[in-house]
Amino acid sequence: MGSACIKVTKYFLFLFNLLFFVLGAVILGFGVWILADRSSFISVLQTSSTSLKVGAYIFISVGAFTMLMGFLGCIGAVNEVRCLLGLYFVFLLLILIIQVTAGVLFYFNMGKLKQEMGGIVTQLIQNYKDNHEDSLQEAWDYVQAQVRCCGWVSFYNWTENAELMNHTNITYPCSCEIEREEDDHRLQMRKGFCQIPDSNTTQPGVNSPELWPVYQEGCMKKVQAWLQENLGIILGVCVGVAVIELLGMLLSMTLCRHIHSEDYSEVPKY
Repeated sequence: MGSACIKVTKYFLFLFNLLFFVLGAVILGFGVWILADRSSFISVLQTSSTSLKVGAYIFISVGAFTMLMGFLGCIGAVNEVRCLLGLYFVFLLLILIIQVTAGVLFYFNMGKLKQEMGGIVTQLIQNYKDNHEDSLQEAWDYVQAQVRCCGWVSFYNWTENAELMNHTNITYPCSCEIEREEDDHRLQMRKGFCQIPDSNTTQPGVNSPELWPVYQEGCMKKVQAWLQENLGIILGVCVGVAVIELLGMLLSMTLCRHIHSEDYSEVPKY
């Protein structure tokens, strides 16, 4: 019965470590996604926000270390190496402590991250330049076209752009233009400033924002909801990994104790 229990524990531990390895790869992938994404709001935020960059590097480090621990745990379980199982338990405990600490710090810094978002986007809108190739500008254009919003709080944020407001005819951000069904794919890729040719205004020579054919709702609520949803997925994966870590610690200690007792029971008695 003891031998059967050891085998069952060993294979369960192997399966848990295999799953542990996969989830570690997922966490690493989230970190790489935050750093590499160039087509969504993450691109705007990670380029200007040190907090998100640090978080991305933490995800990459924890993910890589988790994958390494999963690999060592598989070897220790299959070969019944007590030394590896002991190290595996200690490192799992350290990873769990780091994850819980990082999760608590991240949760209490969510307000700071939201404030950073507002400041970053407002500055980006103020400094936006027409006919200028810039990855941040293109990312924000993509967000406004995809989410169908304009500005941060409202489309009036664009009135703080001096270059835009210096135009003497009706000129507006192209990515904010209200989308028509026939222009679905074309408008998503528009950037820079657009003009209404031969526009008739009540105040000639004035670029009046009330006449812009743009979405009036700001992007703040939609972007924050999108970020909250994605970060919720990341935290959910981390919670799943933590549960597997606890089970892995329990199984590794159980297997290690059984191996220890088996080794002594097999010593010949004279």
